[in-house]
Amino acid sequence: MSTAQRKTLVRAALGLGSNIGDTLANLEAALAALAATPGIVVVARSSDYRTPPWGPVPQDDYRNACAVIETRLSPRDLLDRCLEVERSLGRVRDIRWGPRVIDIDVLIYGEERIEEDGLTIPHPRMGERAFVLVPLAEIWPDAPVGDGRTARQALATCPGRDEIRPIRD
Repeated sequence: MSTAQRKTLVRAALGLGSNIGDTLANLEAALAALAATPGIVVVARSSDYRTPPWGPVPQDDYRNACAVIETRLSPRDLLDRCLEVERSLGRVRDIRWGPRVIDIDVLIYGEERIEEDGLTIPHPRMGERAFVLVPLAEIWPDAPVGDGRTARQALATCPGRDEIRPIRD
């Protein structure tokens, strides 16, 4: 991670998901590791939601949540930290859209629009994914999803939103 940090905090949103092992413990461990990172403050955490898997690989449902953070890390350093946390929790990237112990996506980073190798912000498909929009709209309804709409507006017309169920445990 770079040692250079921004002087001002940037509001960002992260999407988290897990469908292997103790999914609640996986999300909690990921958030705790992120919160322990210098330059990251977890401001809000959504409820957890049971969501059907996305993509062509047969697998168990996911536990998904979103977090709003304030960070001094650059977008690339934030992504690198998220990937480091995934690896520390046992994430192996072998099957695209496959089952995973933990997945952490950088969804939004302030008002920035970034297109770099391995990093696109705002997340390019979040406006069409109910498993992201439901928890994001819960904690940051006015979050900019990158296409001129807020999370709340995108959720209103998002297919699959009725398949997202709160988890009470």
